[in-house]
Amino acid sequence: MTSEDPFWLQTKTLAAESNPWFIPEFIDKAIECIACRFLEPPALHTWISGYNIPEQTSHPAQVGITMAGNIPLAGFHDFLCCFVWGHKQTIRLSSKDNVLLKHLAEKMISWDDLVAEYINFADMLKGCDAYIATGSNNTARYFEYYFRKYPHIIRKNRTSVAILNGKEDRKDLEKLADDVYLYFGLGCRNVTKIFVPAGYDFLPMLEAFNKYSRLIENHKYKHNYDFNLTVQLLNQQFYMTNGSVILSENPSVFSPISQLHYEFYTNPEDIYKGLNPEEIQCISGSGKTALGTAQCPGLTDYPDGIDTMLFLQQLTGKYG
Repeated sequence: MTSEDPFWLQTKTLAAESNPWFIPEFIDKAIECIACRFLEPPALHTWISGYNIPEQTSHPAQVGITMAGNIPLAGFHDFLCCFVWGHKQTIRLSSKDNVLLKHLAEKMISWDDLVAEYINFADMLKGCDAYIATGSNNTARYFEYYFRKYPHIIRKNRTSVAILNGKEDRKDLEKLADDVYLYFGLGCRNVTKIFVPAGYDFLPMLEAFNKYSRLIENHKYKHNYDFNLTVQLLNQQFYMTNGSVILSENPSVFSPISQLHYEFYTNPEDIYKGLNPEEIQCISGSGKTALGTAQCPGLTDYPDGIDTMLFLQQLTGKYG
């Protein structure tokens, strides 16, 4: 994944051409995080040591996986979990991200023909023993109905927030910019709202955010920026901008593309009381998630806090 293999480079180019949101910079960033955080042998060994994984799964389950396409290789962690357990997986890729994982699977099969028995891609998921599905709140209702009779994990819309104490320096704020801007803010681990102390000075933040000022050159991102800026002007709402992101005071943790919501606080404990756990993927700037690391999770940072490995462990030995 980190090589200069010509076929891999061609695949990444095709992925970028197929989805304007998947610019080469962000494809490479997603791959780097997977390679460094998921696939390093020491990390993998530490991770799997926490589970009772057999040398060979004698009766593998057939797991259907519906993957999201908001960021490059968004479903790779589910793919890895299922493969490590030795279950067979049928994957329904998003039309927005249907290039990269297929190539990786084909490469694995070229190394070992037996892998072909464990990885399959399909446009529809039928006849599986269990399901993992990631989508919007609307599609989640469909998934919950359709997969109700089977073991399942259904993931809905989530987003991330950041809590600042006002003592952050330029380097800290540039790390926050990573959490906000990476993948154009489309990931559930992207920060879409910040909590700042009363009287906070936003100017250093806006200057630090110029690290990503080039993103405004992307026509899809610029269209969203221009639209949201127009909404602010028409509604005569107060806003701040550096030309690539719009800061507006808003109680919602979800913000449109190119916009970042903020809210003032006096007591940090009040922030946690006001957050809905069903809406939050991670909290950047907290003890668990350092600024700048939201979009590079580790193996145990399970989406929605649901341990995918434990779910798959419960399937072991049940089918065959």
